[in-house]
Amino acid sequence: MTEVEALKKVVLVDDHQMFRTGVKAELGGGVEIVGEAGDVDEAVAVIKAARPDVVLLDVHLPGGGGIEVLRRLHGSVPSKFLALSVSDAAEDVIGVVRGGARGYVTKTISGPELTDAIGRVADGDAVFSPRLAGFVLDAFAATDVPAVDPELDQITQRERDVLRLIARGYAYKEIAKELFISVKTVETHVSSVLRKLQLSNRHELSRWAAARRLV
Repeated sequence: MTEVEALKKVVLVDDHQMFRTGVKAELGGGVEIVGEAGDVDEAVAVIKAARPDVVLLDVHLPGGGGIEVLRRLHGSVPSKFLALSVSDAAEDVIGVVRGGARGYVTKTISGPELTDAIGRVADGDAVFSPRLAGFVLDAFAATDVPAVDPELDQITQRERDVLRLIARGYAYKEIAKELFISVKTVETHVSSVLRKLQLSNRHELSRWAAARRLV
């Protein structure tokens, strides 16, 4: 970037304040953060007001998820959307791309890589994490592309993280260690998901997750 080249203006949308703080630290001075939001309504308002070059958009947000943000703003702002999520589930990727996102990267991306991705999306390129690029092409060529599942939008991102590890056979203690949370917090998330999905135990949760290819 030359000295006279303007920094890309970015709005960061994620329902975890600590994650947003971490992203801003990773991006450093490579972009200009002009707004933040933690849910759908707030995101729509902030994006309309700030009109950034790029919106970093989490897939699962209170109020309907990233897809709802894309739906409400469709055609009303010039901003490009880059999904930034821990999830690499098929329905998440396909849903936001169909909704208008120009790319999808996972939260394992480094700061410099994310800065580069933002610049490329702002310039009109489509950007995907390496493992997802082939997947997206294959998925859109397939005849059985999974539909967006409304049940998934009841579940917060952290609950999905827990659910995916349960489906992989992790014990609560292992999940707590993997996600840097307490065992009690894991139990709280599991209870919440069971209630939302009207399921009875972790075995039913595992089957539910496997049926949606979340494992």
